[in-house]
Formats: sequence, structure tokens, C-alpha cells
Amino acid sequence: MAPLVKCFQKEETFETKVCVTAQHREMLDQVMDFFEITPDFDLDLMKPNQNLYTLTAEIIVQLKTVLEEFQPDYVYVHGDTTTTMAASIAAFYSGAKVCHVEAGLRTHNKRSPFPEEINRQLTGRIADIHFAPTETSKENLVKENIPLENILVTGNTVIDALLSSVKKVNENPTPVVENLKETFQEKEVILITGHRRENHGKGFERICKALKEIAKQNPETLLVYPVHLNPKVQEPVNRILHEVKNVMLIEPLAYQDFIWLMNRSKLIITDSGGVQEEAPSLGKPVLVMRDTTERPEAVEAGTVILVGTNSEKIVSEATKLLQNSNAFEKMSKRHNPYGDGKACNRILEHMKKL
Repeated sequence: MAPLVKCFQKEETFETKVCVTAQHREMLDQVMDFFEITPDFDLDLMKPNQNLYTLTAEIIVQLKTVLEEFQPDYVYVHGDTTTTMAASIAAFYSGAKVCHVEAGLRTHNKRSPFPEEINRQLTGRIADIHFAPTETSKENLVKENIPLENILVTGNTVIDALLSSVKKVNENPTPVVENLKETFQEKEVILITGHRRENHGKGFERICKALKEIAKQNPETLLVYPVHLNPKVQEPVNRILHEVKNVMLIEPLAYQDFIWLMNRSKLIITDSGGVQEEAPSLGKPVLVMRDTTERPEAVEAGTVILVGTNSEKIVSEATKLLQNSNAFEKMSKRHNPYGDGKACNRILEHMKKL
């Protein structure tokens, strides 16, 4: 949402205010700093051991005050988080029109990703304007009886953010990036990320065993894993991987550092949704550790491969890309279906016509 915020703030036609729930405090703050955005309303909701019940209730209740104070005509929400779903409900109650950025993504499996699939579907029922990143997303919305005039295909704003950030990161590397450069030297790097709830437990056990085998088979390659802070991720990752010499377990990275690391990597293994869109823009093949994806365009375009949490499949697909230069080149040069970096301008121009 950062590039969209900046886009609207430059436009005098609109009075724009930013509200954050701080559902993930540490992740939020470094992004706001990087994009130089100061929130007008900060609900500061993150608590130890927070759960979906209390988080959803707190967002709705606390947004009531914000919505009554500012009385917006439009409320913009993004993607599939609990903040998105709860903010949509609160905005609907207030009488504001809801604009859903990154609308129309579907797996049609309410348990995968959990709770994101239902968050996104509920937001889709509430939203008045749907900014779909692709034609496939638009088709999903049409099948759900969303009127065509309420849907605009824009590309994804995450690509706008990525393309504007890569140059900034390269020109002004942070101390973290400088340290990583020193550590990596000329080594080949595989980037790992993993945090999805549906993979907790046995799924993460299988993922970690696969990563251990990849590391064993490729001793000169460095596997770099910024480990999510959730204890259900930390425990299996540290138990299975902490003694593997060519696996680097590091703290979660700030946005700008993560962008640099994606760009430096040869291959990315992840269960993230956003990375499935960002990495192909950088020419990086992606193995997706999920059984379903709400981004089928990437699978169809050949920029990502679904491997689930099947240890053997993760290892075999990684091995193919690392050892078969033709397979790697073919995948890394595929066209990214998620946009050209102009999504925010399309959204702004659409709103100016209303």
C-alpha cells in the first residue's frame, strides 16, 4: 500500500489519511520508515500471544473512533489480512465505500491459506470498488456476481513498490546489507521464507528436512533463512537446521534488506504470497511450499512451481533448477503476469473520474 499512499498524498483532489492497526508492529515500523510514511492513526494493537478472535474484535472496535473522527468517503484495504477483513466490516458499518486493492485472488479452499482465503472473500462481498491485479482475478469476481463496472484490472501495487525500491536499496545499502555482502562473498544463495499457519507442525518438519537435504547436496551453496518470529516456526527450524553449516538462520529482515536479498539470490523457496509476485520481476525462480495458491497466474506463466510441504518434491525441484541451467534460464526469463509498476496511477486516475 505504500506507493499508493504516496500517490494519493501528492494529489490535492483528495484528503488522505493513513491508519495502521500494527497487527505486526516490527514489520510495520521498518516499512513506514523506508517509505517515509507517518500514520495519522496508529491503533497499536499487537499484543503477546494475540489470537484471531481478539485481534478481529479490537480492530473493529478501535476503528469506530477513527472512522467517526475522519468520516472518510472511501476506505482502502489491501489483500487478505485480518486487518483487511475487519477494517472492511468497520468501514461498511460507518457508511464509507470500501476499495479493495489486490481483489479477486482465490484458492476456493477456505482452509488454505488460513485465515487469508476467507478474509479475502469476506472483503470481496463488502467492497464497493475492486482493484484486481490480473484478468484471472477479475474473472473470479465476475463469477461471484460482482458488477463489471465495479472492477478495474490494475496490476499489483506490490510491483510498484518493488521496482521503486530496488534502485533505492542498491544506491543506499544498509549496514545489514553490507554485512550480508561480506558474509556471502561470491557464494550462490538460496533464499528461504516460511510462516504459513497451515504449514505449522508436520508441514514445517518436512520443509526443514528438505532444506537440510538441499544443503547437504549443495555444500558450496548458502541457504539463507530469515526466520519468522512465531514460536511454531522458530522451534522446528532451529531444532533441525541450526547445526547445518551452509544454512544461515537470521532475524527477519527489514523490507529494503529483504528486497536486496531477493535480488542477490539465485533461487527462492517460500510459502509467501507476495514473494510469488515480487521474485519473477527480479528474474528469480520460486518454489512455493503450499498445496494451493491464490496466484495461479504465476503457475501458468511458469514463474513459480508448487511443491507443497513434500520433502522429496522440494528437494527434486530445487536440484533441477540448481543443476540444470536450461531449466533455470527458462524459468527465470518468464514474463511476470502481475504488473508493470503502474498500478497506483491506474487506481488514482480511476478515482479522479468518480
